[in-house]
Amino acid sequence: MKQYYICYPEGKFKALTFSYDDGKKSDRRLVEIFDRYGMKGTFHLNGGLFPESESSRKDPERISGSEVATLYAGHEVACHTFTHPTIARCPLDKVTEEILEDRRALEALVPYPVQGFSYPNGSYTEEIKRLLPALGIEYGRIVGSSHNFSLPNDWYEWQATCHHNHDLLKHGEEFVGLAKQQYLHLMYVWGHSYEFDNDGNWDLIESFCRSTGNKTEIWYCTNIEFRRYLSAARRLVFSVSGETVLNPSNQPIWVTIDGEIKKLHTGLNKLA
Repeated sequence: MKQYYICYPEGKFKALTFSYDDGKKSDRRLVEIFDRYGMKGTFHLNGGLFPESESSRKDPERISGSEVATLYAGHEVACHTFTHPTIARCPLDKVTEEILEDRRALEALVPYPVQGFSYPNGSYTEEIKRLLPALGIEYGRIVGSSHNFSLPNDWYEWQATCHHNHDLLKHGEEFVGLAKQQYLHLMYVWGHSYEFDNDGNWDLIESFCRSTGNKTEIWYCTNIEFRRYLSAARRLVFSVSGETVLNPSNQPIWVTIDGEIKKLHTGLNKLA
């Protein structure tokens, strides 16, 4: 009997992604670092808090809405609610409004549906989690650190490997050194770019990206790319004989069969 394994694109078994909140001007420097080292990040923004918005809670340190499409090109723009309330305290209908209005505002700035989400102030409830799929949200990132490289068990309670101030370089070294391919691994880093200004430690993220970036064995992806790829991979349908496999998604999926890398295109694939 042959062994079949799902892989990341091009047969890789390690993936790296980032998640940064609030859309402050320090994102400009962070994006430049990511771009230099071939990284991809997800940036969670509040559509009602851009400096030129009509909201009374304007913050001049936030980037402007007119800058969003250009600054985050090649990365993911995702939701963080319209006005950044602590949503566990809000009525559910107002949580709905916060998320949908955030999506509406951000989708006016970027050319794709905005379906990622991070909980503002780390605040959520089981009721809110159950609400998110109906609002077009595909995942919800929580705060805290797992300190491991495992895949999420719950897309709406997705915990990162670490905040960048929590053993980032140590975890990066461990991640780069992973050699066993029996498992898929994910390193996920989160934080706020303005923390690098506050803490005076831009060298930390620069060092991390230098040591983990531009490596052919790592898949660099946004949060939504990771979510969609894994979801599509889990929908593959193999025949009992293993001679054919149906890929019902709209994107290619990679597998290995007895160690040989195979790219599965949309539709029916013949393997023998």
